[in-house]
Amino acid sequence: MNSSGKAPRIGVFGGAFDPPHNAHVALAEAALAQLELAELHVIPTGQAWHKSRTLTPKEDRLAMTRLAFADLKGGKVVIDSREVLRDGPTYTLDTLHELQKEQPGAQLVLIMGADQASALPSWHGWQAILGIAIVSVAYRALSTGGIARFDPNMLPNLPAGARFEALELPAMDTSATEIRRRAALGVDISSLVPPTVARYIDQHHLYRSA
Repeated sequence: MNSSGKAPRIGVFGGAFDPPHNAHVALAEAALAQLELAELHVIPTGQAWHKSRTLTPKEDRLAMTRLAFADLKGGKVVIDSREVLRDGPTYTLDTLHELQKEQPGAQLVLIMGADQASALPSWHGWQAILGIAIVSVAYRALSTGGIARFDPNMLPNLPAGARFEALELPAMDTSATEIRRRAALGVDISSLVPPTVARYIDQHHLYRSA
């Protein structure tokens, strides 16, 4: 417990980070500003069971993640390597169980986009996840001026007591898929990723088609 008597809130932000880009950094900044987090664990995926394509080697993705989030202020960001070090498929439920054991007095806050929230029933142990963590759903402003909203009540067999909260993001049209496509073609990606990540991609010849 902290001095206010409330359980400290630990943010959990996972992803392939292949590569980490400016929208990922913006999401982390918004989470730190809006969610009253004591820490934010940024966790690159290890062996992603749900990805049809082969990910860039985990060592590269972990290195880029460390570079991408290095400049976030406040010292609250933890680059958490547990999933890339874990053998076998990566499941969020396992990670939450580990964090729960390590910080038994904390409230875990799982951060994801609205598209991921809509797909929660496809996740391994999704109902158990909702029993462990609050799900913070990131909503990005649309170019039309509106906001794409996720309604948790649309999830089938939603467990009683499941908790959701909103995280508001600015409009940003950035995707790792597009960054990989541009990098493969030799197109400049410096406006889409942090400068240190752009240099790493160039120096290590990542995403090149040949």
